[in-house]
Amino acid sequence: MNKKLLYKQLILALDETHQGAVNAAKRAYDTATDNENIAENRYDTLALEASYLAQGQSQRVEECAMDLAAFQKLNISAVSSQSSVCLGALVLLRDIDDNEKYIFFGPAAGGLKVQFAENEIVVVTPGSPLGAAINHRVVGDEVSISIGNKVMEYEIAIIY
Repeated sequence: MNKKLLYKQLILALDETHQGAVNAAKRAYDTATDNENIAENRYDTLALEASYLAQGQSQRVEECAMDLAAFQKLNISAVSSQSSVCLGALVLLRDIDDNEKYIFFGPAAGGLKVQFAENEIVVVTPGSPLGAAINHRVVGDEVSISIGNKVMEYEIAIIY
């Protein structure tokens, strides 16, 4: 598994997400400030609703920019197969049925999924239940997490 190529793909996905948020914020701003959306009476709230949307979209742009910046600061070279799980690690987990799950332990953008080398890679952050369970663990360790009434158990098979 080429982690440097995966890292580049994650950066591209985060950049695309950021650019999509920028475009959405621009559209929302344009709608909010369009002369055709000026209220004609007190019940006409289109411009007000558009301004709330524009504010939310601008906050989303800021969040995406922070996610991208956090990933760009990562030193993925510092992680090796001999170390414990830390930021920048790519982790292969196996459940009790030998199903495999690839996790990229990232500083932000939890839940981001990318396809890489015919595998789905999911970004997990230290603040998530799975992230907290695997943080600082080593190959061979078993972890379990509870999600609702379901307990999921994994073994850390490989750390890239």
